[in-house]
Amino acid sequence: MMMYVKKLILGTAAYTVCTFSLAVGWHVLLFKERYESFGYFEGDPSFLVGLLSIVLQGFLLSALFPMLKTGGSSFRRGIKFAFITGAFFWTSHVLAFVAKQQVAGTSAFIGMETLYLVLQFGLFGLCIGFIHRGGNSA
Repeated sequence: MMMYVKKLILGTAAYTVCTFSLAVGWHVLLFKERYESFGYFEGDPSFLVGLLSIVLQGFLLSALFPMLKTGGSSFRRGIKFAFITGAFFWTSHVLAFVAKQQVAGTSAFIGMETLYLVLQFGLFGLCIGFIHRGGNSA
């Protein structure tokens, strides 16, 4: 049980660090003007609410990972898990955004967010695989 809690905390921390730093770097520092042109930001972003959302996502995904029962190394399982969960996030984040409002440059938005999510979940998949390496998931 203690090992499960440790892996849950490490997974949550890994997701939070990877995702929050990548999100701020990507959306606010590197491509802020582009995302503003997409209508992505309405006013100033709330970094605190964004961070809380990411911590909760990391906790839930880290709790869910040990339930994935597939073969292969922990890294292979991590990448499979990241592909599945990333695809779910892509449909609920990217496709839902363009479905809810007019987006100037829809194709560019979809392409940029797809690349962002590939990076985000690719990093998380490697991290969660590393955390669960060499043994039982729970």
